[in-house]
Amino acid sequence: MSGPVRKAVRRAPAARTRGEWTAAPVQPVARVAVDVPLPHLDRPFDYRVPTHLDEQARPGVRVRVRFAGRLVDGYLLERVEESGHTGRLAWIDKVVSPEPVLTAEVATLCRAVADRYAGVFADVVRMAVPPRHARIEAETPRERELPPVEAPDPAAWARYQHGAAYLDALAGGRAAHAVWQALPGESWPARFAEAAAATLAAGRGALLVVPDQRDVDAACAALGEQLGADAVVALTAELGPAERYRRWLAVRRGAVRAVVGTRSAAFAPVEKLGLLAVWDDGDDSHAEPRAPYPQVRDVLVARAHAAGAALLVGGFARTAEAQLLVESRWASAIVGDRATVRAAAPRVTAIGETDTQLARDPDARAARVPAVAFEAARQALAAGRPLLVQVPRAGYLPWLSCAHCREPARCRHCAGPLGLPRGGTDADPGLPTCRWCGRAEPAFRCGGCGSRRLRAGVVGSRRTAEELGRAFPGVPVKTSGGGAPVLASVPTRPEIVVATPGAEPTVPGGYGAALLLDGWAMLSRADLRVAEEALRRWLAAAALVRPHADGGRVIVVAESAIPVVQALVRWDPAGFAAEELASRAEVGFPPAVRMAAVEGTPGAVADVVDAVLAAAQDGGPEVEVLGPVEIDTPPEPGESAGEVRERALLRVPRTDGRALARHLHAAQASRSTRKAPDAVRVRLDPAEIG
Repeated sequence: MSGPVRKAVRRAPAARTRGEWTAAPVQPVARVAVDVPLPHLDRPFDYRVPTHLDEQARPGVRVRVRFAGRLVDGYLLERVEESGHTGRLAWIDKVVSPEPVLTAEVATLCRAVADRYAGVFADVVRMAVPPRHARIEAETPRERELPPVEAPDPAAWARYQHGAAYLDALAGGRAAHAVWQALPGESWPARFAEAAAATLAAGRGALLVVPDQRDVDAACAALGEQLGADAVVALTAELGPAERYRRWLAVRRGAVRAVVGTRSAAFAPVEKLGLLAVWDDGDDSHAEPRAPYPQVRDVLVARAHAAGAALLVGGFARTAEAQLLVESRWASAIVGDRATVRAAAPRVTAIGETDTQLARDPDARAARVPAVAFEAARQALAAGRPLLVQVPRAGYLPWLSCAHCREPARCRHCAGPLGLPRGGTDADPGLPTCRWCGRAEPAFRCGGCGSRRLRAGVVGSRRTAEELGRAFPGVPVKTSGGGAPVLASVPTRPEIVVATPGAEPTVPGGYGAALLLDGWAMLSRADLRVAEEALRRWLAAAALVRPHADGGRVIVVAESAIPVVQALVRWDPAGFAAEELASRAEVGFPPAVRMAAVEGTPGAVADVVDAVLAAAQDGGPEVEVLGPVEIDTPPEPGESAGEVRERALLRVPRTDGRALARHLHAAQASRSTRKAPDAVRVRLDPAEIG
């Protein structure tokens, strides 16, 4: 900076003492959201705008204000003529940057997300707006040249019922909502790119959220091919803070209108938002691990409703939450007819589906890789095509099974899987212990054959790769995921690819066959969504296999009588989602109801539960309490590692979900005001139900 400029800054009004400051002549009051993540302070506060900051203090800028005797960061939400506060207002100390980073639309969304999940606005806005980089803000802005986009060819979407009509709605700028069931072998990035192109052709912006970096790369490549490389931007944590902020600013300034990203990109400030899309909404990566733990699908639903934008929830599988959108008629289903699905799908075979299969291989139910799986593998490799082997766990995982029939050993108290305790030795391995409830099992008896003998085994991607390498000598074996590098693709040649769920590489033309091993492990998690998650992972792998007319086969090593296995054999994720939603409604589980999990020390959990019940008695919703039960989870900050932790579930009808969130927020605010010592974790619609 030159000398004359420095001199001008020293004589500016900002250098005066605070006692000489005067209020701005127009709209002198600013409402500021301070960055204080305490529930009892979760509201805007009014501050006076000094004259020397009048031009810079615009809605959306970062500011510094005095709060409780110290300087804190905040966002200026709006300016008004008068304040409802009767006392003397403090001044805005500083406008950190004149760049308006928090748009009114995103601020409203953050407030809605905080209210829905009983959270705090400051926590949500921290997810929505990346940290500032002054050097990036000072760079020359990207030229705002938005070339015209042509409407895409609807031929690929015409394979689906209502598919072409949905593309027409996007091109017409209408707020159409849809749940899309992708066909087996479908190039979902190309279909997302066509949906985005139709939206941009209408002069509006598109935001696509996907689970991980590999999906971001695939979607960006498809969008770049459809729109041009400069027309799309990716927002992920892997970019690094500076580059991510540079791209985020380009979106905020309107220089780009097509955005692809992972979880936090759901809040990207896209100009004239016309389409919100999420791929594979059941993926765990879409759930935010920090308070208030929002889920991307729910964020996009709320944003589409508030912004009047279209919504597209896509996947090979369908979650119960997506099914609820369809059944409530808020969204339409885009699906292929049964003839189209059958033509595109591989042949799926389960264990024990025919007497002939069991007659040829009597040990099929006990074997980890039965004869029908070996047969499918040999045929695929002999045809010069790669074989996909999906293993639910990485590395080496010890497990226990019946020594006679090989059925997984189960706890007789809770039916959880048995395992050996940690710290055991070869001489004294210890008593089998339930992985769910922790009870020791001194007198095991198999529920299937009655045998009392146990067999220890090892499963996992690395062990599986070793076993298959010995079974198929001379055939290359690759691993993907589970500690090994995740492969994006593999060539079309005879080789074996062992992958963990979500790490399956693509193959030009598709795999010759896929073996879905260890179905018992996929279905043994203590999770509300265990069956839904198993089907989602199986379908994602099976969708990479060639159609059955081209010899494609999928072998799922699980009992054919299990409903989720039948859904895979029929390739009917929509039907399974409808059954899953109906069964959850029958027993009162989300999403048919709203449920909150309150976790913490026994005293803290009881404090929150009692406060919610007291509020419900004063005219609130009828709240049903399940538990509390003791849980084995990491302690919250400030809690000792050996302290007992409990979980209580609060359940209300779905129509009373907002009231439950409001009462939970009030209970947390009361504890915050009293400076209660033990932290409490509150999550709405949790996956854990025990």
